Amino acid sequence: MQVSLILRMSHSPIKLLEGAIFVSDAHYSFKHLEFLEFLKALRTQKIQTPQLILMGDIFDLLFGGVTKTVERNQEAVDLINTLSDNIEILYLEGNHDFNLKEIFPGVKVYPIEDQPLQCEYQEQSVGLAHGDFNAPLGYRVYTAVIRNSLVLRTLSFLNKIGKQFILNALDAKLSRKNDCQEMDAFEAYVKRHLSSLKLDTYDMFIEGHHHQDLSFNIEKTVYVNLPAFACGLKYMCLEEGTLTSNPFEKSL
Repeated sequence: MQVSLILRMSHSPIKLLEGAIFVSDAHYSFKHLEFLEFLKALRTQKIQTPQLILMGDIFDLLFGGVTKTVERNQEAVDLINTLSDNIEILYLEGNHDFNLKEIFPGVKVYPIEDQPLQCEYQEQSVGLAHGDFNAPLGYRVYTAVIRNSLVLRTLSFLNKIGKQFILNALDAKLSRKNDCQEMDAFEAYVKRHLSSLKLDTYDMFIEGHHHQDLSFNIEKTVYVNLPAFACGLKYMCLEEGTLTSNPFEKSL
């Protein structure tokens, strides 16, 4: 997938750098281990970038305040923190990974309430979001509750005394999930999903969450749904005004 940007101004943006890499929905877990190899390739500079943008659901289960979820992902967490010493890393929290600021002190972390994130690339306005920011009311209430630090600490305590029964149940549920399912009438869904935004303020709007690896125009705005790294091991790179899909070769 290759998409060119259209020129338009933006306001108070975060700068996207030439060569920035976007990764979405890696769902790193016992089921999807390849993301760890991708991080190692960045560490050894076999893959090079000045800016790494993690677009949410990078981990299948990583919750600040739930100690066990950090411990089980420790190697990947440590690698991201090491990379942040030399690479600017932006992390847009998803619905599988949130309350991350204390876990990633050197990373610029953006929770759901800060999304869409307004960015600029060569005077072009770009919106970034994981993709669940504009959900129905019931989901928004759920996300507010589950991200509450007291709720998470309570769940962490119950999980610990219950011999990990909460995480075991979530693992079992996620192991049955099809991470690569195609959505019917996706373009119509996106138009409804983004209808409350002033979408024409963006030249491009990029999100993950839906795992569709598709792009199309909504009037003058280019919409991009990123590939799920968990499905095809693809990431995207921003070069010369174009967002291009790249396969990750595990032999790197």
